[in-house]
Amino acid sequence: MSSPAVTRLVHQFDLQPHPEGGYYRETYRCEERVQRLQSGQERSASTAIYYLLSGDAYSAWHRIRSDELWHFHAGCPLDIHVLDDLGQLRTLRLGNVLEDPSARFQAVVPAGRWFAAERIDHRSYSFVGCTVAPGFEFSEFELADAAQLQMQYPQHAALIQRLGRSTD
Repeated sequence: MSSPAVTRLVHQFDLQPHPEGGYYRETYRCEERVQRLQSGQERSASTAIYYLLSGDAYSAWHRIRSDELWHFHAGCPLDIHVLDDLGQLRTLRLGNVLEDPSARFQAVVPAGRWFAAERIDHRSYSFVGCTVAPGFEFSEFELADAAQLQMQYPQHAALIQRLGRSTD
C-alpha cells in the first residue's frame, strides 16, 4: 500500500488480495439463481465487487464464463486489454470522462475472452467495481499461463508477457 488513499480504501472496504493481482471484496451476490444453458449449473444471477490496483499490481490475463461490466470509481484511468477469438486486441480505457475524454465510466468484457488490466499511471491507483452476470464463481475463473497465451497470440507477445503470470 503506497499512499494514504490506498491504505484508506483497503481498510474502509475491507479489501483482500485477489489471485489475479490487486485487492477486492465482494459487495453483492444476488439471491436469485439462474441456470447456465451450457452446463446446467446454477449460479447467482449477478455478483459485484470493489477492485483496487495500486503499487506494482495489475490484473493478470484471465477469463471467466460470464460477461463482466467494469465501473470506474476513483483514481487514475486504467486500460482493459481484451483478446477476441480471432486474436484481435481491443483496449478499453476506464476512467473519469470529465478528465479524460478517451475514457468511459463503464466497459464490458464479453464472456470467455482473455483480458488483463493496468493503470495508465503506475504511480497512482485505480478503484473500480466489477459486476458479473450470471454471477462470478471462482470455479469459472481461469488464470492464463503467459507462455501458452503468447504461443496462441504471438502478435501480442510483449503485452501478454508484461501482464502475464506463469502458472507453473
